This record gives sequence, structure tokens and C-alpha cells, in this order.
Amino acid sequence: MIRTINLKKLALSVLLPLAVGFFAAVFSVNPQNVYTAISRPPLSPPPWVFIVVWSILYVLMGIAAYLIKDSKSPLKNKALNVYYISLALNFLWPIVFFNLQMYWLALVVLILLWVTVFIATAMYLTIDRTAAILMVPYLLWLSFAAYLNVAIACMN
Repeated sequence: MIRTINLKKLALSVLLPLAVGFFAAVFSVNPQNVYTAISRPPLSPPPWVFIVVWSILYVLMGIAAYLIKDSKSPLKNKALNVYYISLALNFLWPIVFFNLQMYWLALVVLILLWVTVFIATAMYLTIDRTAAILMVPYLLWLSFAAYLNVAIACMN
């Protein structure tokens, strides 16, 4: 089946997570300075990697959300609500981590974020398989971020 793409809706779906990421960065106090100043575990990437990875993830999340919005599924609104909760948690995490430097609390936020993304992905799978697949890199990155968060909390 060939799907008609509404470019305006697709663009808005992609812009939303990009905007969340942008404003989270704006409201975070010197995240690169904090990150480079703290003790970090092995496998910690350089600061620029986060910008690249998060930008890609936000685009993938936005495309996935568009596919869900575009579906005819009666579950789409519930799935999107879980996704919006995950965006709120995604916004909150860097503020708790970098501004407050409350690494254990940031881990709690990150675990809640991982759970909401997992639930959204599972719901997406029942609606649109491609949308669910687009969320997998996000879950993998959040898992890696949890490793970093735990290690940083222990080391600092």
C-alpha cells in the first residue's frame, strides 16, 4: 500500500521533539562544561556526539509519531499521549542532571523515560511496525545513557 505523506504534518511531528531537545539544551546550564568537568566512566563519548545522536533520535521519533498520527488505529491517541509524556521526561532529564547535578534523581527520571518510551514503542508496534522500529534506536541510546548516568552518579 502506498501511503500519501502530508509534509506539513510530518514537519510538525519532527519539529516537536527537535524543539523539546532545543529548549532542554537552552534551559540546561552549561551541559558541556558540566559533562567535561565530572568524572566519567569508560565508553563516555565526547560532548559533540550527544548533539549528533540526539538530533538523529529526535528526527526518528518525530517520523514515528507522524506514522502513528496518520494511522486509523483507535489506539493512536493513547500511544501518542505516552509519547508526549516521554517528551516531557526527556525535557526534564538534562535539567535535573546538569542544572541540579542530582545524578541519582536524574537516573529515576531516566528510568521513567525508558519505561514510557518502551510502552510507547510497544503500543506503536500494534499500530504501525515501522513506527515501532524507528523507536528502537531511542531505547538503545537511553539504555546506554542509563549506564553513563549510573556510573557518573557513583563516581561523583
